[in-house]
Amino acid sequence: MKKLTLRLLVFLMLFPLLSGCWLAAAAGAGAYGGYKAKEEGYTLRNPVTKQEETKKNTASE
Repeated sequence: MKKLTLRLLVFLMLFPLLSGCWLAAAAGAGAYGGYKAKEEGYTLRNPVTKQEETKKNTASE
């Protein structure tokens, strides 16, 4: 009887971890990481590279 109660308790504790909310939160965290990487100049290519900043000519004529 104790084993059955323990298994039921473990299942009830783990069930919320498998719900869609956790999946959506993980997807949101990944999207935010991609957004911040894009701000830093990284692009999703194979292999992942960082774009060099273009140097603008600031000399006035």
